Amino acid sequence: MSEVFILSGRRSAVMPKNGAFSALNLQELAAPVIEAALKNAGLEADEVDELILSNALGAGGNPARICALAGGLSDLVAGLSIDRQCAGGLDALLIGRALIASGEAQVVVAGGVESYSRRPLRARTFSDGRPPETYLRPAFTPWPDSDPDMNEAAEQVAQSLEISRTAQDLWAGQSHAKALARAKHGWPEIVPILGAITDGFSRNLTPDILARAPVLCGSITAANCAVEADGAGFVVLASKELAAKQARSGHCGPLGPMRIISGATLGGDPSAPALAPIEAMRRALARACLTIENIHQAEVMEAYAAQTIACTSAFGLDPALVNCGGGGLARGHPIGASGAILAVRMFHDLVQGQGLASIAAAGGLASAVIFAR
Repeated sequence: MSEVFILSGRRSAVMPKNGAFSALNLQELAAPVIEAALKNAGLEADEVDELILSNALGAGGNPARICALAGGLSDLVAGLSIDRQCAGGLDALLIGRALIASGEAQVVVAGGVESYSRRPLRARTFSDGRPPETYLRPAFTPWPDSDPDMNEAAEQVAQSLEISRTAQDLWAGQSHAKALARAKHGWPEIVPILGAITDGFSRNLTPDILARAPVLCGSITAANCAVEADGAGFVVLASKELAAKQARSGHCGPLGPMRIISGATLGGDPSAPALAPIEAMRRALARACLTIENIHQAEVMEAYAAQTIACTSAFGLDPALVNCGGGGLARGHPIGASGAILAVRMFHDLVQGQGLASIAAAGGLASAVIFAR
C-alpha cells in the first residue's frame, strides 16, 4: 500500500455535556477545527478531495456535508458520514488512508464531531398505533442477552480479570494528573472555541474524592469512567509526495508529518466490548510487522479505567507510555470524535518511533492504528 501521512491534527477542547459547548451544533464545533487543520497543513480548502466524519448520536442527514460547507471546503466535497460508535473517529482515518493509497484522492480531512448536549431525540414507532417511545441507547446486537449495558460490561471485565476499584481509581487519578500537568504547558492542538483552550473536566482527583464518587455498577464509578461530552477532532491526510512538499515548505508542525503504518478494525464478543481492542491491537501490530516492544507511545481510549487496564495489561504495555497527556477519563468522551482525538494527541506528542492508538466500541467492536515518525 502507498504510504499515507498526517500533515496536521487539531481538535477542540472537550467539554462535559451541558457545559461550555452546550449551545453549539455540530458544524459550529467542527468548522473551526477543519479550518485550523488545513491552515497548519499549508493547504487551501479547494485542495481537499473528501471529508470523512464520524458521528454517532444520530444527527440525521449527512453531517459531513454540512460540516464541509461550514468549514469552507469546495462544493465538490460530498462529505462521507460514518457511524461505528466510539471507533468511528479512527475508522475515518483508515478510510481516508485507503482512498489516498488507492489513488482516488490526494487530500482527505478525516475525524469526528459529537455533541451530547445537542443530540436529537430518538423514538421507536409501532405498527399498532401506540405513540412513539423515546430512547437514548440503541441496540448494538440483535440479541438482548448479548447486548449488555456498558457499565455492567465493564464491571464484568473488572471481575473476570480481578481489576479492583482501587486500581481503577488510581488509573483515573493519574489520568487527570497527567492532563493537568500537560495543561500547564498549553495544548497546541486545541483550536479555541468560545475561548476554551483546555479541556473542561480535568481536575485534581484526590483519594477522598475518588472514594466518594457515586457507584454506577460494582467497582465502576462516576470517577473511573468517562463522562459524556462535546468535542471535535480532525487530521489532514495526504500522500508521501505531498507530505514531503509541505514539510519542505515549513508546514506540518515542528515534528513534521506522521505516517500511518497500519490499522485494523474488527468485531469481537458483543458481550465483552471492553476487550475487543486486544485483538485489534494485535492485528495492527502484525500488519506493521511490529511487536509491543516497538511501541514508544500509546493513546488508548479510557472509556473505563478497567477497560484500559485490561487492554494494556494484555500486552504488558508500560503504563508510563500510555496517554501521556491524560486520557478520556480526564477529558470526557465525545463518542464519534474520541478516536480522532487520540490521533491528534499522537500527532502532537510522538517525537520519534512508533505509536499505537486504540479504541473500543459498543457491540464488541474495536479499531487500532499504528503511526510512525
